[in-house]
Amino acid sequence: MTYLRACSLSVLQEDVPKRVELNGVPVAVVRTDEGVFAVNDVCSHANVSLSEGEVEDCMIECWLHGSSFDLRTGKPSGLPATKPVAVYPVKIEGDDVLVSVNQES
Repeated sequence: MTYLRACSLSVLQEDVPKRVELNGVPVAVVRTDEGVFAVNDVCSHANVSLSEGEVEDCMIECWLHGSSFDLRTGKPSGLPATKPVAVYPVKIEGDDVLVSVNQES
């Protein structure tokens, strides 16, 4: 599994998504009280950026139609989205947030 540096841990504000692009893949990186998560930054219902939405209780909400996705699993909590978004493995090394976009779950 190849990990790429997404950003510094110190720049992530709690519950504020940060959009990064890794090997051409748009990724939303989010720091919560449960840890740091990375999901595909494109809503599975509409082609909009999830990182522009709000985060609460380890869920990221699509700003356009209100679907929320679990940051741990990528599963939507309800309509209109029915398909999950990809979740990417994250590891922290010092102040670096590393994400593997090669391995989706």
